[in-house]
Amino acid sequence: MNILLKSVTIVHGNIKALHLKKRDILIKNGVIDAIATTLEPSANTKVIEQQNMHVSIGWFDSGVSFGEPGYEERETIDNGLRTAAKSGFTDVILNTSSTPTPDSSSDIVFLKNAAKDHLTNLYPLGNLTAKGDGEALAELFDMKNAGALGFYDFKHPIVNANLLKIALQYAQNFDGLVFSFPLDKSISGKGIVNEGVSSTRLGLKGIPALAEELQLSRDLFILEYTGGKLFVPTISTENSVKLIAEAKKKGLKVFCSVAVHNLKITDDVLEDFDTQFKVMPPLRTAADTKALLKGIKNGTIDLVTSDHTPLNIELKHVEFDNADYGSIGLESIFGMLNEILGIEETVELLTKGRTIFGIDSPQLEVGQPANLTLFNPDTSYHFSEDHIFSSTKNSIALGEKMKGKVLGTIANNQLVLNN
Repeated sequence: MNILLKSVTIVHGNIKALHLKKRDILIKNGVIDAIATTLEPSANTKVIEQQNMHVSIGWFDSGVSFGEPGYEERETIDNGLRTAAKSGFTDVILNTSSTPTPDSSSDIVFLKNAAKDHLTNLYPLGNLTAKGDGEALAELFDMKNAGALGFYDFKHPIVNANLLKIALQYAQNFDGLVFSFPLDKSISGKGIVNEGVSSTRLGLKGIPALAEELQLSRDLFILEYTGGKLFVPTISTENSVKLIAEAKKKGLKVFCSVAVHNLKITDDVLEDFDTQFKVMPPLRTAADTKALLKGIKNGTIDLVTSDHTPLNIELKHVEFDNADYGSIGLESIFGMLNEILGIEETVELLTKGRTIFGIDSPQLEVGQPANLTLFNPDTSYHFSEDHIFSSTKNSIALGEKMKGKVLGTIANNQLVLNN
């Protein structure tokens, strides 16, 4: 397949000669063949030319969930990867949220095989513990050899401190990346939203920020003792940012992410008891969102994730107490981030982080495979169900003001264009 991108504005801060410059880009058989001010198409070349079209290297998400296996009614791998491609993502890390959970090498092989031949590359995580029950370590080394890029009991904290200690020590033998979800359940108890003014006024049981910060403090203390690499997914509080910053100053190999909705939406929205806003970690306060944004700007927070979690309608259209946690986010992360931060910082966040997981970063250079995202950064709109590609519609972003739309993606010698 030959493709000519006409008069696209390149967004790539690492290449000053091309950054924010308009160029034509010719792609032949999946490889960038030429980048120039003007290029003419030859026969059998698909020309893509749209008003205000921008291009960057393909985007990366460090934490998505699909349903397969076990919850195909929520999202199959096939439709999940199609959704990712339409949302601008050429590489995604798959959480361990299926049933059965992936805790063996054969499970990792199944996931990789199910994702073959797609535009978007899927990189699975494996469970840290067998069956994700927190009792004994899973087959970490075998899963690593099968292609697992890290080990995570999805949204479940590691209660046993000694188990985390052993995992961090053991994983160093093969450069393994250990995940630990920051939540002390003895503190959070039966809480379902952030503990604060809103929870008190609404009569909802609260999860104090302390529940996250106490677990995080423990995990960082263990990491300092053992060494190794620790990934802390989706932090949400002001003090968590401070704890991560202090650990990095000590030279600890700790990485963290934040869910995009925790950067913009606060617990003030809970007034209507809308279950779309029930997420884990919970929506926090304006002071927390401000600290999280500051943590992104100064490099304390490594990654922003969509935290894409499809849930069928029966799990959301119930009383607030009984609803499941989670929101889809692949379709809305770009528009939400760009509205908050602007295009250059947004693209930097959406293209960074692969090296944490040992994935090669795409190169926007002649002779390199084309791994690109096309977008218009200036389109303003309010997010609605019409913008959703996922099988389920449980989106925390419904009604939110967005800026920027994805036009298409190119990777693995494939092209996906949005209408």
